[in-house]
Amino acid sequence: MMRAIVIAESGGPEVLELRSVERPAPREREVLVRVRATALNRADLLQREGKYPAPRGFPADIPGIEFAGEVAALGEGASQWARGDRVFGITGGGAYAEYLCAHEGTLARIPDALDFTAAAAVPEAFITAHDALMQAEMRPADTVLVHAAGSGVGLAAIQLIRRFGGVPFGTARHESKLAAARAVGLEAGEVVSASLAELEPAVAEWTGGRGVRIVLDLVGGVYTAASMTVLSPRGCLVLIGTLAGARTELPLGTVLRNRLMLRGTVLRSRSLEEKIVITQAFANHVVPLLQTGEVRPVVDTTFPLAAAREAHLRMASNEGAGKVVLIV
Repeated sequence: MMRAIVIAESGGPEVLELRSVERPAPREREVLVRVRATALNRADLLQREGKYPAPRGFPADIPGIEFAGEVAALGEGASQWARGDRVFGITGGGAYAEYLCAHEGTLARIPDALDFTAAAAVPEAFITAHDALMQAEMRPADTVLVHAAGSGVGLAAIQLIRRFGGVPFGTARHESKLAAARAVGLEAGEVVSASLAELEPAVAEWTGGRGVRIVLDLVGGVYTAASMTVLSPRGCLVLIGTLAGARTELPLGTVLRNRLMLRGTVLRSRSLEEKIVITQAFANHVVPLLQTGEVRPVVDTTFPLAAAREAHLRMASNEGAGKVVLIV
């Protein structure tokens, strides 16, 4: 048996319960991971509310899509790891627990420079940011606008943009979020209102009227439409989240005239093969930067596993910057 946070029914944080449940067993080419820490994501809050079910094959009532821990056992045919190896990665669900099973190809080795708390704040943020920048075909000297710059993904993206030779700009709803972003390399940022009236003048000032080459849109809704007006010709917007809404009206004339590209991306629903590919890209290109300290995770707050309700309240408050971590 093992301890896990279970969603008793759809609802608010009060539906999260610490229970003793059956420990999973690794299948072919899977490893059993003893989870030491996991970080919160918007997907967890949506799953708790009954709005974002886990993919097939993953626990329906145990949230958690990223983890850091140790290899505890190997399934048949698993050969990439040994017991005791420190690993981290993303999963379809089940990380709010002492143990989970993961395909060996979806794991990366935790750099010696990171403890489990810091490591838990890495996978979803840095894999998402790295994959989005690769999809946008970012090049050195590219200007990149990051919405929700103080979020976990936003802070990871800003660091990677800097490391890859780009110039990161950002928006947030509060100055404290931009302060956190500046601390990791943000070139310039703007506190925006619900109307986003500040966006176009700010980008024009930052870029000399040329616009940004890439937008990483973690917010959606009106942000997506407004971002189309600040992209340079042949620019690319990568839509990562829809916190501000899943619908918007696009300025199609602008899209046509400037030959803009809009790409959507999500990690959780991708095939196993795709997850292995992006994890290996992360292991090859990002993990070495974490080892040297050229990029680093940003932890907002930590809570014990039993305090998952309080952790969800902290994330829902939007008051922090960086990742909320549960210590398992």
